[in-house]
Amino acid sequence: MQVRRQHLPTKVGPADWFTGQVWMDSLAGPDTDAGIEVLSVHFTPGSRTAWHSHPRGQVLHVVEGAGYVQSRGGEVEHVHAGDTVSTAADEEHWHGAAPGSFMSHLAVQPASPDGRKTAWGHHVTDDEYPAG
Repeated sequence: MQVRRQHLPTKVGPADWFTGQVWMDSLAGPDTDAGIEVLSVHFTPGSRTAWHSHPRGQVLHVVEGAGYVQSRGGEVEHVHAGDTVSTAADEEHWHGAAPGSFMSHLAVQPASPDGRKTAWGHHVTDDEYPAG
């Protein structure tokens, strides 16, 4: 068992990965024996990820606020605190806050055997994002 008492500083979400202001806290990294990354991600109203996928899938659990999720070719889904979203391996998707709400979620993704966690694509356009 390992207890980490030294917390890593909050990081600003990179502009290549996000539209708008996003902050991320690393809760567990893929360097653990389990090979699972856990992030607490905080989105300001209207901010969102770029299109992306995970080689071994992802689980999101919304802990506060409201937002949207969408898989490539699927409908935009509205999510709220308490909702859990699972994506399959290599399923291209995006997620983010609704225009009038902050949204925070826990993101859990296992690393592939070669250490990959996420493949990033292009930004979600304003036409793809529901504006209200």
